Amino acid sequence: MPALIDLKDDRSENVQYDNISYPIYIRRGILSRYPDYAAPSHWHDDIELIAVLDGQMDYNVNGEIITLHKGEGIFVNSRQMHFGFSASKTECGFICILLHPAILCSSPAYEQDFILPVIRNHNVPYIFLDPDIQWQRNILKEIYEIDRNKGQRATPLKVLSAFSEIWSLLYENIPSEGYAANAESGDLAALRNMAGFIQKNYAQKISLQEIALSGAVGQSKCCKLFAKFFGQSPNTYLNRYRLGRSLNLLRAGDQSITEIAVSVGFGSASYFAEIFHKHFGMTPTEYRKQAERKETPYA
Repeated sequence: MPALIDLKDDRSENVQYDNISYPIYIRRGILSRYPDYAAPSHWHDDIELIAVLDGQMDYNVNGEIITLHKGEGIFVNSRQMHFGFSASKTECGFICILLHPAILCSSPAYEQDFILPVIRNHNVPYIFLDPDIQWQRNILKEIYEIDRNKGQRATPLKVLSAFSEIWSLLYENIPSEGYAANAESGDLAALRNMAGFIQKNYAQKISLQEIALSGAVGQSKCCKLFAKFFGQSPNTYLNRYRLGRSLNLLRAGDQSITEIAVSVGFGSASYFAEIFHKHFGMTPTEYRKQAERKETPYA
């Protein structure tokens, strides 16, 4: 099935855990399942673990780009803005695991002494996992083990064991400096406010000045932040969000193309169709027909 990431108004991901009782998400994915070979930039309280199975991809964490090759991976800390992509649109197969640190908080002491010093360490937004470094190779091995044990009756228990081992390796090997009560940078806070403003007001006409004001930054700084963290301009971000909102309406089939275009903030059906085709490679009408046949590539 093609991939879409469900985002909330503040750009955080609404993670669809494998079991509602346990904050565990384990998936194998390929970049070609995402439009333009790029996942949307997002964040979540969970930590993210990626292991590349074949090919390569770039990974953007807070505007810094890390290239991951086969056999390598990355640990992304809690609440960091990130996404994987391929600018050359080449394929990459990977394991993606999201685990909420609460899994390890069996008591307040564990949280205070072992969890918070890692997730609040602003010097460690991510760690590139190099198989040539022993402790990082061990984390990669645990990622493969979690993936291998997915779907078993005792999966939550096995994940807990593997996650504990991963966390102990992180705790023992990352620099301890940088522990802070609030590790969120001003730039990230501004960006989240601006993304939230767009997602709350996408159906209306929005100017660059209004977007910038919502983040308490100038228009130039606004554009630089969107380029750094999202890899796109504020206007492109706005249009892509509008397109995402249009998909459910197209699948529902209750409104005309013109009505949908207006309801998601596009000025006309023709402009909506132009942007839709550029992004998805088909017209809204073609998408609707595929959805009716239950063959839509973006369901």
